[in-house]
Amino acid sequence: MRIGHIAKAIVSGIAAGAAAAGTAVQDGIVTGPEGLTIVLAVLAALGITWAVPNKQQPDA
Repeated sequence: MRIGHIAKAIVSGIAAGAAAAGTAVQDGIVTGPEGLTIVLAVLAALGITWAVPNKQQPDA
């Protein structure tokens, strides 16, 4: 199964954003700095995951 850079980056961005958002809403409100943390977590996950190449499959 081949997963492209875009799909891999989107999944990691969603996971990072969900983790940051889950932590931010523990007190029932999302403040400005918490919102910024969510955005930065998503962008960092997208960028880092995009930069890491997929493992090459051996030729059959």
